[in-house]
Amino acid sequence: MVSAFVPVGLAGCVSGPQQPFEARTPVHQNAAFLSMYDERPDERHPLPATDIDEVETRFLRQEVDYRTPERPGTIVVDTSARYLYLVRENGRAIRYGIGVGKQGMSWRGRATVARKAEWPRWTPTAAMIAREPERNARWAGGMAGGIENPLGARALYLYQGNQDTLYRIHGTSEPWSIGKAVSSGCIRLFNQDIIDLYSRVPTGTPVVVLNRNPIGEPEIDETDAPLPPDDI
Repeated sequence: MVSAFVPVGLAGCVSGPQQPFEARTPVHQNAAFLSMYDERPDERHPLPATDIDEVETRFLRQEVDYRTPERPGTIVVDTSARYLYLVRENGRAIRYGIGVGKQGMSWRGRATVARKAEWPRWTPTAAMIAREPERNARWAGGMAGGIENPLGARALYLYQGNQDTLYRIHGTSEPWSIGKAVSSGCIRLFNQDIIDLYSRVPTGTPVVVLNRNPIGEPEIDETDAPLPPDDI
């Protein structure tokens, strides 16, 4: 059962119920949310504020009631509901809104955060370059981290044992895609949210990816968007 929620400020792929829609308070009047998604000038690549005026409140970072048998410290990704939960003590969790790409909808199971990266590098695969050389060939040697990089400000790399699942939890240069099913990528969060999550979870963190729905058509057109992050 989900009830009260509070905004969660910045810190130093077993199901809970899908969350009901909460009545939206005009975000521009909520100082806590504005501060949460404000600019981050001290980042390696200074991060501008995220415009959240048109974002549904339920997709903004907040602490909620969340009943689950998973241990505190576990990440639970509910791809169908478009939420990521970081389980806390006493039936609570920090909930983040997510965008789910085709790769994100194609896998479910348990994994571990084996690697973390700040402002990660992105490299298209040979298949991506062959499919759209005009778009991707120039990045054959990799795209350096930065504001326009498809992986955003941080990335968490999920492994099962020593095997890379190729499943990533990462930031995004397209904040309008949060809460949507999109045509590319894995699990994306607002850059300010992936920075927050990154700061809270160490390597070795267990991850549960729930996926109750089959892959469907994307809800938004990404014709001009970067292709999926297939990073090194």
